[in-house]
Amino acid sequence: MVILDEKALMLPPPPPYVEAGPVSPPPFPTQHRPPLTLVTLPPHILLRVVYETFSQGRVEKQRKVLYWLTLSLRLVNRAMYIACMHVLRSTYLPLYTSLIRSPYTSDPFPHAASGTSSLASTSASATSSSPADTSQREMRVLDLFIALKVREDVWTDDSELHLEREESFKDLFDLLQPRARLEDLVHHYGARDGVIAVPLSSGLTPIRGSSSSGTVAPIPFAALTASFSPRAVGLVLTTKERKRKIVEVPRARDETLEVSAKKLVRELKGWLASNPNHGVR
Repeated sequence: MVILDEKALMLPPPPPYVEAGPVSPPPFPTQHRPPLTLVTLPPHILLRVVYETFSQGRVEKQRKVLYWLTLSLRLVNRAMYIACMHVLRSTYLPLYTSLIRSPYTSDPFPHAASGTSSLASTSASATSSSPADTSQREMRVLDLFIALKVREDVWTDDSELHLEREESFKDLFDLLQPRARLEDLVHHYGARDGVIAVPLSSGLTPIRGSSSSGTVAPIPFAALTASFSPRAVGLVLTTKERKRKIVEVPRARDETLEVSAKKLVRELKGWLASNPNHGVR
């Protein structure tokens, strides 16, 4: 005797069999996606690839990997440069900060990139400009320190006869670091007071900072550099025609860079008031 299930009879019949055609069956896409490359990898995946190059063994091997990142891997392309510099800067930043001379201060990362610990934010901020291009000039000093330190570490590991020379870092922390930090502070205070033009994120059109400076045109930050010595600081204006020092103020040896920067911005205001048609754009 055959027992008929009423529920089974109510179910629809299975779909008819169709031979495989040009359309791929689900869940596979109908279009073939090109293979991923180093350029198209997501930033967090690329960062993971860089971290996987480090061995879990001796410290000497890890130093050689850092040396290889500095001299070779970061030069492959923009994305690899960003990933390698993220690793190198986060590795050497504590040591760099510990070597800052008193009463100097340090802030090598751009103010806008508060999330520098995130590689995604770093890569997003670098898509509109060169990966080596940044308005924060102290970051260049940090990169110089990294290049010098990785070389000294590897040479010391390779030979007991090689001694790390303290004078190698003397110019960095006695001159380059405080001068670059002073320029960044002048940039910050000058943009706030409207005497220095702040570029847009695209780097194409400068805009004027908020200030009551009237119709005085601000000076582009790219045209300014700082002169630094233990007894005096100044601002040097570079144009196509010449380079000249437009502002100079004395400073005490124990004077902070923040105080020196504010004095330079105050003097720059006076210079702009007396030279409204300075012609620098």
